[in-house]
Amino acid sequence: MALPEPVRSSIKWLLPGIGVKRWLLIMALGIVLIGLGAGFLFRQSHLLMGIYRYLSLAFLPPWVRSLLLILIGLGLMTAGLIGLNRALLSPFVRDGHEVVEALYRHRQGSQGPKIVAIGGGHGLATLLRGLKAYTSNITAIVTVADDGGSSGRLRRALGVLPPGDFRNCIAALADDEGLITQLFQYRFPSVDADAGLDGHSFGNLFITAMAEVTGSFERALLESSRVLAIRGEVLPSTLCSVTLMGDLREEMAEAGVRRVAGESTITRTGGAIERVYLEPDNVPAYPPAVRAILDADMVVAGPGSLYTSVLPNLLVREIAQAVAATRAVRVYVCNVATQRGETDGYTVGDHVAALERHVGPGLFPIVLANDNFAYADRLPQGVEHPALEVPAGAPYTLHTADLVDPVHPWRHDSEKLARALMRLLEKRR
Repeated sequence: MALPEPVRSSIKWLLPGIGVKRWLLIMALGIVLIGLGAGFLFRQSHLLMGIYRYLSLAFLPPWVRSLLLILIGLGLMTAGLIGLNRALLSPFVRDGHEVVEALYRHRQGSQGPKIVAIGGGHGLATLLRGLKAYTSNITAIVTVADDGGSSGRLRRALGVLPPGDFRNCIAALADDEGLITQLFQYRFPSVDADAGLDGHSFGNLFITAMAEVTGSFERALLESSRVLAIRGEVLPSTLCSVTLMGDLREEMAEAGVRRVAGESTITRTGGAIERVYLEPDNVPAYPPAVRAILDADMVVAGPGSLYTSVLPNLLVREIAQAVAATRAVRVYVCNVATQRGETDGYTVGDHVAALERHVGPGLFPIVLANDNFAYADRLPQGVEHPALEVPAGAPYTLHTADLVDPVHPWRHDSEKLARALMRLLEKRR
């Protein structure tokens, strides 16, 4: 028979990891000592002795009296615990979820594995949204090379690091993706090109304003994360302003190779991407990001745009060096679909080969790819699932699973992806 919800909620206070059982035991010991003291007092007074006999049910057989007292005590403790739960936590109840539920999830999550996710864009946010169900020890390391859209405009106008990818990651890690998170993701409509808020995201403006108020971008990320009560942390790969440069091969061009500047320009220009690099190319990594990688149980690169989201982080040399040095399980997650202007016609092996051309072989010994192609006919024109082809003798192991989102088959399903990664981690550990 299922217990009533108030009883189930109260019982959670007694589950391992909550951190309140020791205090309940201390309180129970205090009650026992008070009861013993009161009993001694009653026995010393002839006047109170008659009352004591009735309160202790001394007129009943000993075994009946013991059983009744135990049952009454348990009933009173249960009623008291339920009442205490309601009285103390009622100011903190929000949308029907009690603090004990949040505390339980927090305690369970804090005991989960330390996972570092490297990337940017919607792919990284999708991964984070799935991982937070398994652990709160998540660190997202985000590229600062974005120069398009609202982020690019704020970057050019105010000189701040581009906030867009950070906003998406903070929203994805939010404990409750309710009204505040929706507000953080709200984008003002593009009505008038001359309007100051035209096309800007509220979260981008919030982070930018917070950077001005606190005096630093990293402090702005911390405070923004607190507003949404996220599980984990979001860090930049570097605090330096960098420009992503690209060498594109154009068959019709006389020189054959064209150099372009800017992440958004690379995908718009057309032509096969031969290589990308940062300008300046020797920027220091953000120290907390390096520490998180070295201390991780698992490091995941991707999913996300290979050349414009994943690689810009790894092109920060100290980030790549930390990945190579960590004892964590290292996984590259291949995109479930090719990306126009970046990876047209790529196989899984082509994705990894491009990664290795930039950061060297063996940086990610495990490659995770999607093997469910049932929704291939619903992909946008010019987009396809990468074939599961890898070269013989490749310095990595290919693992496959159903990772595709049935609603948007060009994207990962966050729950499927997180579950596959946790299985890989368990096997390797």
